[in-house]
Order: sequence, then structure tokens, then C-alpha cells
Amino acid sequence: MRQSDENIRQFNQISGSDRLRKPKYLVLLVAILGISFWFMMKLGVAGGIGLIALPLLFWYFYWLFSKPIIGFYSILIAGFALLGLSRYIPDNIQLGMFVDALFFLSYLALFFSKFYERIDWSPAKKDITLLAAIWLGYGLLQVLNPEVQSRAAWLSGVRGISLYMMLLVPLVLMFIDDNRKLDRFLFVWGLFSLFASLKAVMQVTLGPDPWEKAWLATDEGLTHIIFGNLRAFSFMTDAGQFGANQGYSAVMATIVAFSGISSGKKIFFLTVAALGFLGMFLSGTRGAISIPLAGFFLFFILRKNLVVMISGFVLLLVIFAFFKFTYIGQNNQFIRRMRSAFNPNDPSLQVRINNQRILQDYLKTRPFGGGIGHAGAKARQYLPNAFLSNVPTDSWYVMIWAEQGIVGLVLHLFILFYIMIKGSFLIMFRVRDPVLKMKMTALAAGMFGVMVASYGNAVLGTMPTSFLIYTTMALLLNVKVLDQAANPEKIESENKI
Repeated sequence: MRQSDENIRQFNQISGSDRLRKPKYLVLLVAILGISFWFMMKLGVAGGIGLIALPLLFWYFYWLFSKPIIGFYSILIAGFALLGLSRYIPDNIQLGMFVDALFFLSYLALFFSKFYERIDWSPAKKDITLLAAIWLGYGLLQVLNPEVQSRAAWLSGVRGISLYMMLLVPLVLMFIDDNRKLDRFLFVWGLFSLFASLKAVMQVTLGPDPWEKAWLATDEGLTHIIFGNLRAFSFMTDAGQFGANQGYSAVMATIVAFSGISSGKKIFFLTVAALGFLGMFLSGTRGAISIPLAGFFLFFILRKNLVVMISGFVLLLVIFAFFKFTYIGQNNQFIRRMRSAFNPNDPSLQVRINNQRILQDYLKTRPFGGGIGHAGAKARQYLPNAFLSNVPTDSWYVMIWAEQGIVGLVLHLFILFYIMIKGSFLIMFRVRDPVLKMKMTALAAGMFGVMVASYGNAVLGTMPTSFLIYTTMALLLNVKVLDQAANPEKIESENKI
């Protein structure tokens, strides 16, 4: 009887449509529509869209300040999509400032979430934070480099090379401190990797959209059409970044899929891996093939299993021999282009080597380089006639060398290999949880692959790969905290002994 009374009361409730019969609600609706129409008349379609998006913006800020970790994921998602959006918006809109704003809001949300209590910064007090601070300090001191001709070029370059690492690492250490949060990070990464691959498939099968066609007609986009065939670039900056990032994602997803996770998650990560490898080939980025080769090479070592190690190395040798010594699949444009990466006489490689000789002569008397933001095509908007602006750097390490000199290059390589060596040691000898061990191995293997590939392409410091790498760095050197969260009782009992 009570249930039937409840059902009757539900039917007697006043619905939203019934409320509109009352004059005050009807007047309110007409007023909202009228104001919206006025905004669209005055501000155009963009203003109308902005007005519609306003409630979503309030909702976003509410959740951001309630759960500051949303700021971290906002930064990660922006890294995937933001630079590609530049093809669809006017040149005078500085999208880089949007990333800066997200970092600012993330730290502001963290501060307000602990407004009535002291923020515990101890999770961020790690050696990776110190390394990031040292790297940022060197980048800031570069403004005093006598070779710096443009402060604007320096400011633009130092943000991506140094500042973002310093800002992102503490957020990772503060927010991702258990296995559940690690899984969420890997899922978001995998999801956007899927979107990127699907977009690439659309570009190759259906063709690029009008805005992408306009970009392909520019100097930057011309390299994406080779013998009438499109090199897919998805919604990222270029095919080089897309191919490397998809190879990185594929290595991560392949290893995570076999980490002992549930069958549903395994299917998801295997799908990410398969489409990641497909995207890597569709990009036509030759250097990207080194990511799975180097990544799985490290994976087999970290497994500490002789049978797995020997089997894995044999598999890698077979893949190497396929590209190096055979012509199988030569009719396929993507295999043919990947195979050219194994040719030491490739004309493109010879051009790069010659450019490095030119830079070597220039840098002999410049141990601190020619200034951050002053090398390569990106510097032409600030210094179109400068020497470094007109010598392609291609490689990430060559760019660091050209801009920050041999001192900066040695410091940068030290930081990378310190993180990789220590992280690998912790994975092999300190992590107790087997599932976590595999996930951290996946991150280390992917990062090592990107480190190797960055010799051929400037991928390590470009979004989204840079944000994924900085997150990986923090997680690798915070693995003890993650391991303790996975096995708190076991570790506590061992500590007592």
C-alpha cells in the first residue's frame, strides 16, 4: 500500500513542462532566450556559443576546485588536442597561454582545496622535483646568454622545455599516489591514443578536412605528402609527433595488457596497442620504429627472466632483419618508408649529418648554445634571418645542443639517464607488487623508446609526448609510494622485522 501511495505521489508531482504554464516561469524562459539572441546578434556565433558554454564552464570550475586532480587531467587532455586546434582557429589566438592558464588553475585549486589547513608538500619532495628545478634554473639563466637575440623567443621556448616539467612533476607526485589513480591515468592516456589513431584512419581513408588541406599547403604541411601519399598526423602538430606518440602508447598498452588486469581492461589496452601501431605506420614517421624496438628491448631486460629475454631478443632481431635485409611488403608505402630508416645511405640522413657538422662548427665557441627558442624553424617567427633559424635541427638532442650548448646537453642527458637507470633499478629490485611492476615496466619501456627516437625527431619535448614523459618520470621515481599503497600490510610487517 505504501508503495502504491508513493507511485501516486510521483505522478502528482509537477513536471518541468507544467511549470512553464505559470506566467513567471514562461517570462523567465523568454527572457533567457531574448538575452541569448541579443548576445548572438552583438557578439556573433562565437559569442552565442560562449554564452551556451558558460554553464559548462561554471560546472568545470566547481569540480576543479572540489577535486584538483581534474586540473592534471585537463592539462593532459590539452596536450593531446590543443596544438592541433591551431589549424581551426585564427593565428592571433595564443593557445600556449591556455596551457599556462590550466597549470595556474590547477595549483590554485590545490591551494583552495586546503584553504583551512596547511598543504602537505612532502609527497613532492623527491629527487625528480630537484632535477626538474635544476633544469628549470639552467633554462632561466639562459636569458643571460649573450647569444640570446630575442627575449620573446627565449620565453616561448623555456616554457615547453623547462617550465612545464617543473610544474607537472609536483602535481603527479601529489595526485597519483595509488594503483587506482595510476590506472585512471593509463586509461585516459589510452583513450586519447585511440581517438588519435581513429582520426588518422579517417584522414587516410576519407581524406583531410578543408582546414587540414589548407595546412597541408603550407611549408610545414608540404612534407606530409610524399609521392601523392598522405602521412597521417591526426589532431597533433605533425606526423612525426603523431607517429612517435602512437608508438609510445602502443608499447605502454601492450605491456599493461599483460600485467594481470581484468579481461575487460585487457581488451581495451590491446585495442589501444593495435591501433597505436597502426597509427605509427600511417604516420610514415621512420624514426618511430625505434620506439617499439628500444622499448621492448628494455622490457625484456627488466623482466629478469632468461627465457623471456632470449625469446624477446630473437623476436627483435627478426623484426630488424625484416626491415634491414628483406624487401617483403615493399609495395606498401608505409613499410617502404619505415624500411628507409635502416638505410645508412638514405639522403635524408645524410642531410641531417651535414647539418650537425654545420652546427658543430658554430657551437665550438658557444658552450651555452645559441639561446633557447633560437634554433630551427620555430625560431623564424622571431628571428627569420638568424643563423640558427635557418639550420634544421630535426633531432631533439641536436636542438638542445644548438640552443643550450654542450653544457645544457650534458645536463639534459644526465637527468634522463638518471631517471631511467634509477627507475629501472627500482622496478627490478624494489617493487613487490607484480601487477604494479608490469605497469611501471610499461612506462619505463615507453620512455626509453622515446629517448632513442628523439635522436631522429624532436618528439620528447612536444605535447602530448612531453606531458606523458614528465608524468612517467615522476611515477618512476615515486614507485616506492605506489608499491606501499598496493601492499601496505606486507611492507609494514617487513619494516617491523
